[in-house]
Amino acid sequence: MSTNKQANRLLHEKSPYLLQHAYNPVQWFPWSDEAFAKAKSEDKPVFLSVGYS
Repeated sequence: MSTNKQANRLLHEKSPYLLQHAYNPVQWFPWSDEAFAKAKSEDKPVFLSVGYS
């Protein structure tokens, strides 16, 4: 089993909160037109995280 973690799209954000989730196994998107376009094209709901810290 590999221990290398892949970064997701949050790696390029400025927010410390978002950056702490940059190596989560979830392919998070920051709030963007790209996120909504992908959800629409795949007919998937948007899961919105408002934070908890």
